[in-house]
Amino acid sequence: MLDTLVLSRMQFAANITFHILFPTITIALCWFLLFFKVRSNQTGDPIWAKVYQFWVKIFALTFALGVVSGVTMSFQFGTNWPGFMEKVGNIAGPLLGYEVLVAFFMEATFLGIMLFGASKVSKRVHTLATLLVAVGTTLSSFWIIVLDSWMQTPAGYEIRDGIVFAQDWLAIIFNPSMPYRFVHMLLASFLTSSFLIIGVSSYQILQDKKHQAAWKALRVALTVAVVLAPIQMIAGDFHGLNTLEHQPQKVAAMEGIWETESGVPMLLFAVPDAKTRSNHFEVPIPHVASLILTHQWDGEIQGVNDFEGAHPPVAPLFFSFRIMVGSGVLMILMAFYTYWRLQRASIGTRHLQVLVAMTFMGWIATVAGWYITEMGRQPFLVTGILRTADAVTQTPSSYVGMTLAAYLMMYAFMLVAYIKTVFMLARKQVNAAPTSDTKFEQQGVVA
Repeated sequence: MLDTLVLSRMQFAANITFHILFPTITIALCWFLLFFKVRSNQTGDPIWAKVYQFWVKIFALTFALGVVSGVTMSFQFGTNWPGFMEKVGNIAGPLLGYEVLVAFFMEATFLGIMLFGASKVSKRVHTLATLLVAVGTTLSSFWIIVLDSWMQTPAGYEIRDGIVFAQDWLAIIFNPSMPYRFVHMLLASFLTSSFLIIGVSSYQILQDKKHQAAWKALRVALTVAVVLAPIQMIAGDFHGLNTLEHQPQKVAAMEGIWETESGVPMLLFAVPDAKTRSNHFEVPIPHVASLILTHQWDGEIQGVNDFEGAHPPVAPLFFSFRIMVGSGVLMILMAFYTYWRLQRASIGTRHLQVLVAMTFMGWIATVAGWYITEMGRQPFLVTGILRTADAVTQTPSSYVGMTLAAYLMMYAFMLVAYIKTVFMLARKQVNAAPTSDTKFEQQGVVA
């Protein structure tokens, strides 16, 4: 039955899925813009200026969609989840307020100078505006991650008459999972933006293999991806260990572990069955899950059955985790392989086409990761404090269903329009740019 609770969860899932696509890009893309701007100032090379001018348009488009979808999400706290603010508004309200006052206003104010002030202010002021927007996007993500992490691993609070009050703001902000989640998200953003730049630049190179701006952007993004990919693997390992410590039921669901056991195998594939509380069609690698999660060959890991009535759905987390890891591994392998091919000056047309196909691969990994994060907290909205069912609206399910359908249609249209606009702008820049005389071999491409 699609009751109000289920439909409200589906609606919030639709909103967070659409919204997270855009901050995931803007958080890191602005730091790329800052690099492009500094290189332009240092070298005086007009090609770097063209790289900046193109990608600042993509940033503005992405930023706008992120703002629109973010406003829609904030409305849902009142329309679909009134119990959330009633119970924990004394903590959630200030944290959301800090995000707006400290970060969003900074982004919105200096974005205008970035977009329209290049010819009206000095290079130093324009570069400073780009820096402040980059800082603003990072601060914005910081406060959002603080709130989400606190909902996962609450700390620094007290409950009086059923209402949560802040007791220690430092403990609230730097709650047990926040540092790991924040680093993991920042690295995910840089990898997502890197593949966006790599994919769009590859598309431009396919249009014109001598397109200098595209080659410069591709080289920078590829270098960032190669450097940060191994760091993300290490950060993910630390994040997993933190999750095992504070949310063992989430890890049990991610790994498809039903019974507490030692020497737990890593399941490459399985079909979790909630009715029989077992897995079908398992493809295990003995002891590897224990080795990764406990760093011991025979380490013990709690199973889902130890958390009766207080664990997330197993199948969604199990498959989301494998999608996230699989997408991440594919991105890492492709980044290193492309870098190797680039050094050998042997990137051909088919390789470029594959890179174009992977333009938004970071989105897949990010969305899967957020599903793990948010569904892994169930059945709680705030772990151990507020159950999801206790916070949902009393609005009839038919109303929630109608708004859900409207959101889905609108988001599908906006997503298609966004992707088409990105590639339209890429084609437009190629057609507007004069062809360079630089040889293909110097760029690392085989005609």
